Amino acid sequence: MPRQFVDISMPLENDVVSDPQPFGPKIEYIDHQMSFAQIAPFFPGLKKEDLPDGEGWAVERVELITHNGTHLDAPWHFHSTMNRGERAITIDEVPLEWCFQPGVKLDFRHFDDGYVVTADDVRAELARIGHELAPLEIVVVNTRAGSRYGFDDYVNSGCGMGYEATMYLLERGVRLTGTDAWSWDAPFVYTADRYRETQDPTIIWEGHKAGRDIGYCHLEKLHNLESLPSSGFTVSCFPVKIRGASAGWTRAVAILDDAAAA
Repeated sequence: MPRQFVDISMPLENDVVSDPQPFGPKIEYIDHQMSFAQIAPFFPGLKKEDLPDGEGWAVERVELITHNGTHLDAPWHFHSTMNRGERAITIDEVPLEWCFQPGVKLDFRHFDDGYVVTADDVRAELARIGHELAPLEIVVVNTRAGSRYGFDDYVNSGCGMGYEATMYLLERGVRLTGTDAWSWDAPFVYTADRYRETQDPTIIWEGHKAGRDIGYCHLEKLHNLESLPSSGFTVSCFPVKIRGASAGWTRAVAILDDAAAA
């Protein structure tokens, strides 16, 4: 069986809760009839009926932030420094070799929304799937949030990766991770409850902040991870090159090798 390409990205679209308000994407669609006003100034004297079938072009006007849709976060998003004091790299500086590597999937769909994954949880899941991490492998985390895309509770769904869990991966050479949830960390609504009880600021964005110690990137808002095997695939996730930015959009794809595709 030939290798198989699996789309693990979500679309950019209106009217689907993929981000907290007011941070969602806004897309204006200009169709073949509406666009004549854009074309006419280029060709003085042109009439709409002169065009084949009276149609112009289709084009869209899109209002986005760099963290809409499936995107890759650079270390600059997490903190101004990485690797315990170096300047954090921005998305245009991310090494391309980080973005095309063998993938490993950790299945954490059984964890409750808001649960903070520990290093022991990661160790146990790797033992369950019989995998030993190798440097630069891309580790993606399948959470309950993947099943909630398209529903109003998506942003507050899924577990999050804690500091210790993230460091467990980074200390073994992983430099790019991913999740199908809105954030690599637990949903803010649950972290806020824990902070209210503990007044411990170290729990805020703890998975992201691991990048202060070891620089890394992660993908957020992946999709369709439940269709992937635990290993035997390659992840391609090259980000759009935006000078000095904290993130870039990506069409993330999993490429299954012949054995996995079979």
